[in-house]
Amino acid sequence: MPEKDVLWYQRAQIHLSCPSAERMWLVSLCAGLAIFQSSLSDSFASLFIALSTVLAAVLTEFLFYFRTEKAGMVRDGSSVASALVLALLLPNNLHPIYAVMGGVFAMAVVKHSFGGLGSNWMNPAIGGWLFIRCSWPDTFNKALEMSPLAIVSAGMGQGLLDPSGSPLEILHLAEAGYFSSPAGSLEWMVQSFLNSRLFSIIGIELPDGYIEFFNSSGIGIIADRGVFALLLGTIIITASQISRSWVPAVYLGVYGLLIRLFGALPFGGALGNGDIFFGFFSGGTMVAAFLLIADPATGPKSNWGALLMAAGAGGLTFIFRYHGLEAYGAFVAVGMINALVPLMRDMESRRFYETGSTV
Repeated sequence: MPEKDVLWYQRAQIHLSCPSAERMWLVSLCAGLAIFQSSLSDSFASLFIALSTVLAAVLTEFLFYFRTEKAGMVRDGSSVASALVLALLLPNNLHPIYAVMGGVFAMAVVKHSFGGLGSNWMNPAIGGWLFIRCSWPDTFNKALEMSPLAIVSAGMGQGLLDPSGSPLEILHLAEAGYFSSPAGSLEWMVQSFLNSRLFSIIGIELPDGYIEFFNSSGIGIIADRGVFALLLGTIIITASQISRSWVPAVYLGVYGLLIRLFGALPFGGALGNGDIFFGFFSGGTMVAAFLLIADPATGPKSNWGALLMAAGAGGLTFIFRYHGLEAYGAFVAVGMINALVPLMRDMESRRFYETGSTV
Protein backbone atom coordinates (compact mmCIF):
# COMPACT_ATOMS: atom_id res chain seq x y z
CA MET A 1 0.00 0.00 0.00
CA PRO A 2 1.40 3.44 -0.90
CA GLU A 3 2.67 5.47 2.01
CA LYS A 4 0.22 8.29 1.40
CA ASP A 5 -2.71 5.87 1.75
CA VAL A 6 -1.34 4.51 5.00
CA LEU A 7 -0.94 8.02 6.38
CA TRP A 8 -4.35 9.24 5.31
CA TYR A 9 -6.49 6.26 6.18
CA GLN A 10 -4.71 4.65 9.11
CA ARG A 11 -3.91 7.56 11.41
CA ALA A 12 -7.19 8.18 13.17
CA GLN A 13 -6.54 11.72 14.36
CA ILE A 14 -4.05 13.21 11.92
CA HIS A 15 -5.43 16.71 12.54
CA LEU A 16 -5.37 16.59 16.36
CA SER A 17 -2.56 16.97 18.83
CA CYS A 18 -4.51 15.14 21.57
CA PRO A 19 -3.39 11.48 21.91
CA SER A 20 -6.03 8.87 21.09
CA ALA A 21 -5.90 7.28 24.55
CA GLU A 22 -6.49 10.61 26.30
CA ARG A 23 -9.47 11.36 24.10
CA MET A 24 -10.98 7.91 24.60
CA TRP A 25 -10.81 8.07 28.38
CA LEU A 26 -12.35 11.55 28.39
CA VAL A 27 -15.20 10.28 26.23
CA SER A 28 -15.58 7.36 28.64
CA LEU A 29 -15.81 9.82 31.52
CA CYS A 30 -18.52 11.81 29.75
CA ALA A 31 -20.57 8.71 28.94
CA GLY A 32 -19.99 7.24 32.39
CA LEU A 33 -21.41 10.32 34.12
CA ALA A 34 -24.67 10.03 32.18
CA ILE A 35 -24.89 6.29 32.82
CA PHE A 36 -24.40 6.86 36.54
CA GLN A 37 -27.17 9.48 36.67
CA SER A 38 -29.54 7.15 34.84
CA SER A 39 -28.62 4.28 37.20
CA LEU A 40 -29.65 6.25 40.27
CA SER A 41 -33.33 6.06 39.30
CA ASP A 42 -33.60 2.56 37.81
CA SER A 43 -32.00 0.41 40.52
CA PHE A 44 -28.69 0.48 38.60
CA ALA A 45 -30.15 -1.33 35.57
CA SER A 46 -28.42 1.21 33.32
CA LEU A 47 -25.10 0.50 34.97
CA PHE A 48 -25.53 -3.25 34.48
CA ILE A 49 -26.25 -2.72 30.77
CA ALA A 50 -23.14 -0.55 30.46
CA LEU A 51 -20.91 -3.06 32.26
CA SER A 52 -22.20 -5.88 30.07
CA THR A 53 -21.46 -3.88 26.93
CA VAL A 54 -17.97 -2.92 28.13
CA LEU A 55 -17.01 -6.48 29.07
CA ALA A 56 -18.21 -7.81 25.71
CA ALA A 57 -16.38 -5.11 23.74
CA VAL A 58 -13.10 -5.32 25.66
CA LEU A 59 -13.02 -9.12 25.52
CA THR A 60 -13.74 -9.09 21.78
CA GLU A 61 -10.95 -6.60 21.13
CA PHE A 62 -8.55 -8.56 23.33
CA LEU A 63 -9.23 -11.72 21.31
CA PHE A 64 -8.44 -9.83 18.10
CA TYR A 65 -5.13 -8.60 19.54
CA PHE A 66 -4.25 -11.86 21.36
CA ARG A 67 -0.78 -13.18 20.51
CA THR A 68 0.03 -10.15 18.37
CA GLU A 69 2.33 -7.20 18.86
CA LYS A 70 -0.74 -4.98 19.28
CA ALA A 71 -2.06 -6.66 22.44
CA GLY A 72 -1.17 -3.59 24.50
CA MET A 73 -3.51 -1.43 22.40
CA VAL A 74 -6.45 -2.67 24.47
CA ARG A 75 -5.29 -0.16 27.08
CA ASP A 76 -5.94 2.81 24.77
CA GLY A 77 -9.54 2.84 25.98
CA SER A 78 -11.15 2.89 22.54
CA SER A 79 -13.17 -0.28 23.17
CA VAL A 80 -14.34 1.03 26.55
CA ALA A 81 -15.34 4.39 25.06
CA SER A 82 -17.24 2.78 22.17
CA ALA A 83 -19.03 0.40 24.53
CA LEU A 84 -20.08 3.17 26.94
CA VAL A 85 -21.36 5.35 24.10
CA LEU A 86 -23.28 2.36 22.74
CA ALA A 87 -24.81 1.85 26.19
CA LEU A 88 -26.03 5.47 26.12
CA LEU A 89 -28.04 4.69 22.99
CA LEU A 90 -29.87 1.71 24.50
CA PRO A 91 -33.13 1.58 26.49
CA ASN A 92 -32.50 1.35 30.22
CA ASN A 93 -34.76 -1.72 30.52
CA LEU A 94 -33.33 -3.65 27.57
CA HIS A 95 -32.11 -7.15 28.42
CA PRO A 96 -28.29 -7.06 28.80
CA ILE A 97 -27.84 -9.94 26.35
CA TYR A 98 -28.69 -7.55 23.51
CA ALA A 99 -26.12 -5.07 24.81
CA VAL A 100 -23.53 -7.87 24.83
CA MET A 101 -24.29 -8.81 21.22
CA GLY A 102 -24.18 -5.17 20.21
CA GLY A 103 -20.77 -4.75 21.88
CA VAL A 104 -19.38 -7.81 20.11
CA PHE A 105 -20.72 -6.64 16.74
CA ALA A 106 -19.34 -3.14 17.25
CA MET A 107 -15.81 -4.42 17.85
CA ALA A 108 -15.64 -7.51 15.64
CA VAL A 109 -17.51 -6.29 12.56
CA VAL A 110 -17.58 -2.50 12.59
CA LYS A 111 -14.11 -1.82 13.96
CA HIS A 112 -11.70 -4.72 13.47
CA SER A 113 -13.00 -6.14 10.21
CA PHE A 114 -11.85 -2.85 8.67
CA GLY A 115 -8.45 -2.85 10.36
CA GLY A 116 -9.05 -1.27 13.77
CA LEU A 117 -9.00 2.28 15.08
CA GLY A 118 -8.67 4.82 12.28
CA SER A 119 -9.54 2.35 9.52
CA ASN A 120 -13.20 1.78 10.31
CA TRP A 121 -15.47 4.21 8.47
CA MET A 122 -18.43 3.87 10.85
CA ASN A 123 -18.50 4.73 14.54
CA PRO A 124 -18.60 1.36 16.37
CA ALA A 125 -21.29 2.56 18.77
CA ILE A 126 -23.58 3.51 15.87
CA GLY A 127 -22.86 0.19 14.17
CA GLY A 128 -23.74 -1.71 17.34
CA TRP A 129 -26.93 0.32 17.81
CA LEU A 130 -28.06 -0.27 14.23
CA PHE A 131 -27.34 -3.99 14.64
CA ILE A 132 -29.60 -4.21 17.71
CA ARG A 133 -32.24 -1.84 16.33
CA CYS A 134 -32.57 -3.63 12.99
CA SER A 135 -32.09 -7.22 14.18
CA TRP A 136 -34.63 -7.07 17.01
CA PRO A 137 -36.96 -4.16 16.15
CA ASP A 138 -39.92 -5.50 18.14
CA THR A 139 -37.79 -6.01 21.25
CA PHE A 140 -36.24 -2.57 20.91
CA ASN A 141 -39.59 -0.84 20.41
CA LYS A 142 -41.21 -2.75 23.26
CA ALA A 143 -38.43 -1.63 25.60
CA LEU A 144 -39.34 1.99 24.77
CA GLU A 145 -43.12 1.75 24.41
CA MET A 146 -43.78 3.84 27.56
CA SER A 147 -41.00 6.36 26.93
CA PRO A 148 -41.92 10.04 26.39
CA LEU A 149 -41.17 9.97 22.67
CA ALA A 150 -43.20 6.79 22.19
CA ILE A 151 -46.14 8.34 24.07
CA VAL A 152 -45.98 11.45 21.87
CA SER A 153 -45.98 9.30 18.72
CA ALA A 154 -48.86 7.17 20.00
CA GLY A 155 -50.83 10.29 20.93
CA MET A 156 -50.39 11.77 17.48
CA GLY A 157 -51.48 8.46 15.99
CA GLN A 158 -54.71 8.81 17.97
CA GLY A 159 -55.28 12.29 16.57
CA LEU A 160 -53.87 14.37 19.43
CA LEU A 161 -52.46 17.65 18.14
CA ASP A 162 -51.70 20.96 19.82
CA PRO A 163 -52.42 24.36 18.20
CA SER A 164 -49.13 25.72 19.51
CA GLY A 165 -47.23 22.78 18.02
CA SER A 166 -45.82 21.68 21.38
CA PRO A 167 -44.82 18.00 21.58
CA LEU A 168 -44.65 18.35 25.36
CA GLU A 169 -48.32 19.39 25.47
CA ILE A 170 -49.21 16.33 23.40
CA LEU A 171 -47.31 14.27 25.96
CA HIS A 172 -49.40 15.83 28.72
CA LEU A 173 -52.62 15.12 26.82
CA ALA A 174 -51.69 11.53 25.97
CA GLU A 175 -50.46 10.64 29.45
CA ALA A 176 -51.97 12.85 32.15
CA GLY A 177 -49.37 14.03 34.64
CA TYR A 178 -46.36 12.87 32.62
CA PHE A 179 -43.49 15.33 32.86
CA SER A 180 -45.36 17.64 35.22
CA SER A 181 -43.91 19.16 38.39
CA PRO A 182 -46.02 18.77 41.56
CA ALA A 183 -45.99 21.83 43.81
CA GLY A 184 -43.18 21.58 46.34
CA SER A 185 -41.05 19.18 44.31
CA LEU A 186 -37.44 19.97 43.46
CA GLU A 187 -38.32 20.38 39.79
CA TRP A 188 -41.17 22.76 40.69
CA MET A 189 -38.86 24.87 42.88
CA VAL A 190 -36.18 25.06 40.16
CA GLN A 191 -38.78 25.98 37.54
CA SER A 192 -40.29 28.65 39.82
CA PHE A 193 -36.86 30.10 40.56
CA LEU A 194 -35.90 30.30 36.89
CA ASN A 195 -39.21 31.86 35.89
CA SER A 196 -39.24 34.46 38.68
CA ARG A 197 -35.55 35.35 38.75
CA LEU A 198 -34.30 34.83 35.22
CA PHE A 199 -36.88 34.37 32.47
CA SER A 200 -39.20 37.09 33.81
CA ILE A 201 -36.50 39.63 32.93
CA ILE A 202 -36.90 38.87 29.23
CA GLY A 203 -40.66 38.37 29.44
CA ILE A 204 -40.92 34.60 28.94
CA GLU A 205 -41.95 31.69 31.13
CA LEU A 206 -40.59 28.15 31.13
CA PRO A 207 -43.58 25.81 30.70
CA ASP A 208 -44.26 22.99 33.11
CA GLY A 209 -42.32 19.80 32.42
CA TYR A 210 -39.10 21.04 30.88
CA ILE A 211 -37.00 20.68 34.04
CA GLU A 212 -37.83 16.95 34.06
CA PHE A 213 -35.74 16.56 30.90
CA PHE A 214 -32.64 16.90 33.05
CA ASN A 215 -33.70 14.36 35.68
CA SER A 216 -35.96 11.85 33.95
CA SER A 217 -36.81 8.72 35.92
CA GLY A 218 -39.08 7.13 33.32
CA ILE A 219 -38.36 4.64 30.58
CA GLY A 220 -36.07 5.80 27.80
CA ILE A 221 -32.62 5.46 26.33
CA ILE A 222 -29.90 5.97 28.93
CA ALA A 223 -28.69 9.19 27.31
CA ASP A 224 -32.12 10.82 27.71
CA ARG A 225 -32.29 9.74 31.34
CA GLY A 226 -28.89 11.26 32.13
CA VAL A 227 -29.07 14.56 30.25
CA PHE A 228 -27.81 16.71 33.13
CA ALA A 229 -24.68 14.61 33.67
CA LEU A 230 -24.20 14.31 29.92
CA LEU A 231 -24.16 18.10 29.59
CA LEU A 232 -21.50 18.30 32.30
CA GLY A 233 -19.46 15.72 30.41
CA THR A 234 -19.75 17.59 27.12
CA ILE A 235 -18.48 20.74 28.84
CA ILE A 236 -15.43 18.78 30.01
CA ILE A 237 -14.58 17.31 26.61
CA THR A 238 -15.22 20.63 24.85
CA ALA A 239 -12.90 22.45 27.25
CA SER A 240 -10.30 19.71 26.75
CA GLN A 241 -10.31 20.37 22.97
CA ILE A 242 -10.17 16.70 22.10
CA SER A 243 -12.15 17.31 18.91
CA ARG A 244 -13.26 20.20 16.70
CA SER A 245 -15.53 22.10 19.08
CA TRP A 246 -17.33 23.84 16.22
CA VAL A 247 -18.61 20.58 14.73
CA PRO A 248 -21.34 20.08 17.39
CA ALA A 249 -22.21 23.78 17.02
CA VAL A 250 -22.76 23.38 13.27
CA TYR A 251 -24.80 20.21 13.77
CA LEU A 252 -27.00 21.75 16.47
CA GLY A 253 -27.27 25.04 14.57
CA VAL A 254 -28.65 23.41 11.41
CA TYR A 255 -30.88 21.04 13.38
CA GLY A 256 -32.14 23.82 15.65
CA LEU A 257 -32.90 26.16 12.75
CA LEU A 258 -34.94 23.49 10.99
CA ILE A 259 -36.81 22.70 14.20
CA ARG A 260 -37.61 26.37 14.77
CA LEU A 261 -38.87 26.86 11.22
CA PHE A 262 -40.69 23.58 10.57
CA GLY A 263 -40.67 21.59 13.83
CA ALA A 264 -44.16 22.62 14.96
CA LEU A 265 -45.92 21.54 11.76
CA PRO A 266 -46.05 17.76 12.48
CA PHE A 267 -47.57 18.49 15.92
CA GLY A 268 -50.32 20.78 14.64
CA GLY A 269 -48.53 24.12 15.04
CA ALA A 270 -47.59 26.94 12.73
CA LEU A 271 -44.50 27.73 10.70
CA GLY A 272 -41.67 29.22 12.77
CA ASN A 273 -42.92 27.99 16.14
CA GLY A 274 -40.91 24.78 16.67
CA ASP A 275 -39.78 23.63 20.12
CA ILE A 276 -35.97 23.61 19.98
CA PHE A 277 -35.64 22.65 23.64
CA PHE A 278 -37.59 19.42 23.13
CA GLY A 279 -35.56 18.57 20.02
CA PHE A 280 -32.21 19.14 21.70
CA PHE A 281 -32.78 17.36 24.99
CA SER A 282 -34.56 14.23 23.82
CA GLY A 283 -33.87 11.57 21.24
CA GLY A 284 -30.16 11.35 22.08
CA THR A 285 -29.35 14.61 20.29
CA MET A 286 -26.56 15.60 22.70
CA VAL A 287 -24.81 12.25 22.22
CA ALA A 288 -25.06 12.59 18.45
CA ALA A 289 -23.66 16.13 18.54
CA PHE A 290 -20.75 15.81 20.97
CA LEU A 291 -19.76 12.13 20.90
CA LEU A 292 -20.74 10.78 17.48
CA ILE A 293 -20.65 13.38 14.73
CA ALA A 294 -17.64 15.07 16.39
CA ASP A 295 -15.66 11.82 16.53
CA PRO A 296 -12.43 12.51 14.60
CA ALA A 297 -11.65 8.82 14.10
CA THR A 298 -14.72 8.17 11.95
CA GLY A 299 -15.13 11.54 10.30
CA PRO A 300 -13.53 13.59 7.54
CA LYS A 301 -10.01 14.89 8.11
CA SER A 302 -10.43 18.30 6.52
CA ASN A 303 -12.35 21.22 7.99
CA TRP A 304 -14.50 21.63 4.91
CA GLY A 305 -15.34 17.92 4.98
CA ALA A 306 -16.29 18.05 8.66
CA LEU A 307 -18.44 21.11 8.00
CA LEU A 308 -20.38 19.36 5.24
CA MET A 309 -20.85 16.23 7.32
CA ALA A 310 -22.03 18.12 10.41
CA ALA A 311 -24.51 20.20 8.43
CA GLY A 312 -25.75 17.14 6.55
CA ALA A 313 -26.21 15.19 9.78
CA GLY A 314 -28.23 18.05 11.27
CA GLY A 315 -30.53 18.13 8.25
CA LEU A 316 -30.98 14.36 8.15
CA THR A 317 -31.67 14.24 11.88
CA PHE A 318 -34.57 16.64 11.42
CA ILE A 319 -35.96 14.71 8.45
CA PHE A 320 -35.77 11.31 10.13
CA ARG A 321 -37.09 12.45 13.49
CA TYR A 322 -39.85 14.86 12.46
CA HIS A 323 -40.94 13.34 9.16
CA GLY A 324 -39.53 9.81 9.15
CA LEU A 325 -41.29 8.64 12.32
CA GLU A 326 -37.97 7.59 13.87
CA ALA A 327 -37.76 9.01 17.39
CA TYR A 328 -34.01 8.39 17.46
CA GLY A 329 -33.37 9.71 13.99
CA ALA A 330 -30.15 11.36 15.18
CA PHE A 331 -28.46 7.95 15.30
CA VAL A 332 -29.77 6.91 11.89
CA ALA A 333 -28.54 10.22 10.47
CA VAL A 334 -25.04 9.74 11.91
CA GLY A 335 -24.97 6.21 10.47
CA MET A 336 -25.83 7.50 7.00
CA ILE A 337 -23.26 10.27 7.24
CA ASN A 338 -20.64 7.72 8.34
CA ALA A 339 -21.47 5.71 5.22
CA LEU A 340 -20.32 8.70 3.15
CA VAL A 341 -16.99 9.02 4.98
CA PRO A 342 -15.01 6.72 2.59
CA LEU A 343 -16.16 8.83 -0.36
CA MET A 344 -15.31 12.04 1.48
CA ARG A 345 -11.87 10.79 2.47
CA ASP A 346 -11.18 9.80 -1.11
CA MET A 347 -12.08 13.35 -2.20
CA GLU A 348 -9.87 14.75 0.56
CA SER A 349 -7.01 12.47 -0.44
CA ARG A 350 -7.20 13.53 -4.08
CA ARG A 351 -7.23 17.19 -3.12
CA PHE A 352 -4.45 16.78 -0.54
CA TYR A 353 -2.17 15.00 -2.99
CA GLU A 354 -3.25 16.81 -6.14
CA THR A 355 0.28 18.20 -6.56
CA GLY A 356 1.66 14.67 -6.69
CA SER A 357 3.86 15.15 -3.62
CA THR A 358 4.36 12.35 -1.11
CA VAL A 359 4.92 12.38 2.60
